[in-house]
Amino acid sequence: MKGSRAAGFTLIEMIVVLAVLALAVGLVLTHGPVRSHRLELDAAARQVAGALRLARTRAIAQERPVPVALDARGFSLDRAAPVTWAASVSPEGNRLVVFTPDGGSSGGRIVLRDGGRAVAIGIDWLTGRVVVR
Repeated sequence: MKGSRAAGFTLIEMIVVLAVLALAVGLVLTHGPVRSHRLELDAAARQVAGALRLARTRAIAQERPVPVALDARGFSLDRAAPVTWAASVSPEGNRLVVFTPDGGSSGGRIVLRDGGRAVAIGIDWLTGRVVVR
């Protein structure tokens, strides 16, 4: 049994590994979550476009006008509780878009800004089609 040694790690090796892991976790936690203003703006645009499409569908299905209101705090679908914007996202002015039972809408364009970058959401007044540009 000359070649038989107990396989495993020494106490020193375990302490070194734990110290390296603690440093890595400390670095990640001190920098906080990684955020991208561009991703927040794109997500807000997709969220608004989804709410507009839902409002059109609801107006057709329930045969009644369905409003979507946008302001500096956020947006609200059919007078429900408002959904707030990310801190860096803001719309250009206040807007009220109303979808009618025939699928049409009051139409218009909604522009969301994040510093120098902007995303436009177009709403066709005749068909109610929503397009993110």
